[in-house]
Amino acid sequence: MPHQRIRWLAGLTVATGLALCGPVVVAKEASKPIEITSFSGAYLAARVAEGDNDLDSAIIYYKQALAFAPDDVQLQQSLMLTLIAQGRFDESLPYADKLKEVPDIERFSRLALAVDTFRKKDYPKAEYWLKLSLQADLDRLISGVMTGWARLGAGHGNDAAAYVGKLKGPEWFDLFKSYHRALIADAAGLKDKAAEAYKATVDNTAAGGAAPETWLRSAEAYARFLAREGRKDEALAVLDQSEAFVTGRAEIEALRERIEKGEEIAPMVSGPADGAAEILINLATALNRGGGEPFVRLYLEYALALKPNSDVALVQLAGVAEQMKDGERAISYYKRIADDSPLKQVAELQLGLNLADLGRNDEAIAHLKALVEAQPDEMRGYLALGGVYGAKQNFRASAELYDKAVERLKDPQPEDWNIFYQRGIAYERLKEWTRAEPNFRKALELNPDQPQVMNYLGYSWVDKNMNLDEALEMIQKAVELRPSDGYIVDSLGWAYYKLGRFEDAVRELERAVSLRPEDPVLNDHLGDAYWRVGRRLEATFQWSYARDLEPEPDVLAEVEKKLQKGLPPIETNTAQDTAASKSKPPAQQDD
Repeated sequence: MPHQRIRWLAGLTVATGLALCGPVVVAKEASKPIEITSFSGAYLAARVAEGDNDLDSAIIYYKQALAFAPDDVQLQQSLMLTLIAQGRFDESLPYADKLKEVPDIERFSRLALAVDTFRKKDYPKAEYWLKLSLQADLDRLISGVMTGWARLGAGHGNDAAAYVGKLKGPEWFDLFKSYHRALIADAAGLKDKAAEAYKATVDNTAAGGAAPETWLRSAEAYARFLAREGRKDEALAVLDQSEAFVTGRAEIEALRERIEKGEEIAPMVSGPADGAAEILINLATALNRGGGEPFVRLYLEYALALKPNSDVALVQLAGVAEQMKDGERAISYYKRIADDSPLKQVAELQLGLNLADLGRNDEAIAHLKALVEAQPDEMRGYLALGGVYGAKQNFRASAELYDKAVERLKDPQPEDWNIFYQRGIAYERLKEWTRAEPNFRKALELNPDQPQVMNYLGYSWVDKNMNLDEALEMIQKAVELRPSDGYIVDSLGWAYYKLGRFEDAVRELERAVSLRPEDPVLNDHLGDAYWRVGRRLEATFQWSYARDLEPEPDVLAEVEKKLQKGLPPIETNTAQDTAASKSKPPAQQDD
């Protein structure tokens, strides 16, 4: 199977009960807009462009449609939202003003007007725009927290913090309320209230499990507060707590270094506009999940309108662009990250990976090589560059690169397991098993329950007909840890197949295909298992389906051979069927 590149960013979710609507869009090459001479033509062209994620063209076509029907509320709404999603916030404001009294869209139109008044520091007007006639839970939280920030801007700090604390809503509100109550009290100079609210937020680790990004932001804000109060040890202890929650977070590592050096530490949020941007970022990040990207992007663009240099919003927007397969847009966001941002390194790595995804491999390799040379002790650079080499099936270059990485690791730590895992994959693909196996074992020594490593090593043993009992036990444990991972379930099914346990193989391979129906190799495996249990018509169907999914050339050749002749009798092949043994478990990676 193709080597899967590493991704450093992941959407974080929270249970809100909100139904995210709208199609998942797939980026296509932008077409040159043309002048259209009818309302229906312009409208349909706009919808097609929007579906293709060509938002600039969609905007042009929506404007053309509005020329035919200037009072069409639905068109005004579509144009306003498209302008915001494309980062053209100021252009959206005239349409937001026209739609300010339309209940079905006021959650976005009045929010846009509120954002604009925050920028103008007209806080009473901002509070007015935040009054909505229709409010779902999410709208109530956004408007409520932003109202608190508006009241702070108007000089009512005590009232602002209390207002946010009293917001009514479901239990998942609590983390966001306590975090912003702390930020508002901090900004208002109410130190005792700020300390109390910060501590309550950080102590609420259960809520942090549902919205980890917001919890981590609150821990960083609390550490900043304690550092400014001269409570250095307590600040570092909070960072230790956050490191136990998520390791390797760039913002936390950078803040720790600055606190230890005794540098001046700025607050997380510097004023009402920053605070309003913060709640939008918090909720957008928490809601970011498959299928909701267009919706999430709106809130992040609102946040950028309030805080144009927000590195957090830019990185999140880049991640959304990646989810929507819009690499060029992702790169444009990454390029806007300031050089002094803790997220700059992550942004540069992702930029290189997006270049590779766009087929600009030479640029990607040059870019990532420069990063590795500039920071030879930063393992993420080696992983990113190695991933690009692997995608090009240049496993010799990958192996040599990982050799250099291991040389830099004088005392490997648990978080370094991935370097050894990827080096093991590179040598296995080069058919140098004696060099590959020790790397898989080292990865498991560093991270004993890592399911991807157990899957790859166990699968490789089965494929080589060695250590079969240990291999099966290892793969079974990986499946227990990742029961919804189709590739790992496939490995278990294929292990049963290689051991001649064909009924067990059918059971697991059917489950694997249900989890990953689009993968040709998994369908090919299931066809083999069906054949062995006498279900030959179903086997032929699975092989035909695998063929139609356009597998790699070597797999395709074997599938076509099986479609013509079936599988040979077991006694002539001892269950070592050639076709499926060519596949390897995917080189997936955890973030």
